[in-house]
Amino acid sequence: MKNENAYWILVRDFEICLADEAIPFGTAEQFHLSERSKLKIGNYQEYPVYLVQSNEQDQNKTFVSLRSQLFREEELRLLLHKAVSLNHFFATHTFCGKCAHLFELANDELALHCSNCNNRIYPTISPSIIVAVRHGKKILLANHLRHKGTIYTTLAGFVEVGETIEQTVEREVFEESGIKIKNIRYFGSQPWAFPNSLMLGFLADYESGEINLQEEEIFDAKWFDCNEPLPELPPKGTIALRLIEETIRICREKP
Repeated sequence: MKNENAYWILVRDFEICLADEAIPFGTAEQFHLSERSKLKIGNYQEYPVYLVQSNEQDQNKTFVSLRSQLFREEELRLLLHKAVSLNHFFATHTFCGKCAHLFELANDELALHCSNCNNRIYPTISPSIIVAVRHGKKILLANHLRHKGTIYTTLAGFVEVGETIEQTVEREVFEESGIKIKNIRYFGSQPWAFPNSLMLGFLADYESGEINLQEEEIFDAKWFDCNEPLPELPPKGTIALRLIEETIRICREKP
């Protein structure tokens, strides 16, 4: 492995290391990683991809937020999400929750294993929904408090225990906007490593109601005409933008 060319995803919290504005590619020795623990998480362009957890040796390296790398092609982008999610999982699951013994990486699958009590846990995945709502020629977009005054996007939220995905879609839209919806259709999904979400995307149509904001989360929400200028939207590489673009396409095609 010392002289093996590979991609190296060095992770610090929700940031990744870049070398000359690219994911480091070369040998472990070239990047001073020969003595570091590493985990193969996939392949990219026929080369192995390794996750390496950052430590104090990396203080002078350049780290950037994962969000800033959403423009990269999907195959690489998914590997970046995988690396960041796994790094968070390992960092927050050092000890066994049953006996407090130190966890070890399982040899036969991607999991953590306790050799003391045989407890085994798997990387955390938190399902959430994200939905674009259409009303005739208009799309419902919201400005969340974390983006106050800037980006308008779709509505989203986590699935609750004992709830179907469809119930989550209906509940989140109503809670955040006061709108009731119908004709819910699955659109696609996207891993979202902040820290471990799997976003399930849906399209839906307006049924009834007036906009009534959930002020703890939403700063503003409006119906935007698909044939008029739109506000600032989520960046390329997000399922939110794909949902908006698909809804705009439907709005313009429907009579």
